Amino acid sequence: MRKKVSIIGAGNVGATAAQMIAQSGIADIVLFDIADGMPRGKALDIAEACPLWNSSVSVKGSNNYADTKDSDIVVIAAGFPRKPNMSRDDLLHANADVVKAASDAIAKTSPDAIILVVTNPMDVMAQLAWKATEFSCRRVMGMGGILDSARLRTFLAWELNVSPEDIEVIVLGGHGDQMVPLPRFTTVKGIPITELLKKKTIELLIHRTRNGGAEIVNLLKTGSAYYAPAAAVFQMVKSIIFDEKRMLPCAVYLNGEYGIKDLYVGVPVILGKEGVEKVVEVKLSKEEKSHFKESCASVRRLVKKLSI
Repeated sequence: MRKKVSIIGAGNVGATAAQMIAQSGIADIVLFDIADGMPRGKALDIAEACPLWNSSVSVKGSNNYADTKDSDIVVIAAGFPRKPNMSRDDLLHANADVVKAASDAIAKTSPDAIILVVTNPMDVMAQLAWKATEFSCRRVMGMGGILDSARLRTFLAWELNVSPEDIEVIVLGGHGDQMVPLPRFTTVKGIPITELLKKKTIELLIHRTRNGGAEIVNLLKTGSAYYAPAAAVFQMVKSIIFDEKRMLPCAVYLNGEYGIKDLYVGVPVILGKEGVEKVVEVKLSKEEKSHFKESCASVRRLVKKLSI
């Protein structure tokens, strides 16, 4: 029996993630949104593409949470996107209401689901979803580190003129502006980038990655990134459905790991059928530890603003 993935929010990220899941044929999909008719229209369009992809999955659009009942995985992608000159943090209170409503509904309709949070500011929204659902923290996580890693891999590949497939990146901390990449753990076929690039060049690429979302927002002018975020969601969904146990950077609940307690923030984890199966700790240098704590403090300030 195929797994069921429900996506809350049928905007660009949600609909593109639905398309990728449908095209792969790995799960049945429910695309939910409060906008009347819109999720049904997008789901119908995706369903009509399935014969061309040789995919036989079910794709359903809905304005009713009842249709998401007994989902194996729920992706929360609903919320307000960033506009030019807005930070992810500017979305805090508006999106908190959206995520809280979605979480309350998920807890009732899919009490055994694994939840992937995409809505920004993502680390804080993941913590809010965990509190609201009262699920095990291992079944609630945020997507962010995979996207940040993919952006850095892209820029490094361009700089080095190599395939991004051969680049591995570890990113810690809050999503986006607060990310803490670890250059000494960032490699090209096992060779650290510190051996291949000057420190100044690495710093410039990291700066561009931190502002990767804003760069796209400023270029689009009327929206924010969605192809790469949706691809990151798909990678997480696939690792869970097939119990791949991929080591991926995700925002997860830390309870002492890395010296951080009671906070959702990005770290490498093993992702399998049970959700977050293990938090992977790496030994940080004094400088790396300092940057990571600064990033965590920034996330915690937002958590306190919401009184989570």
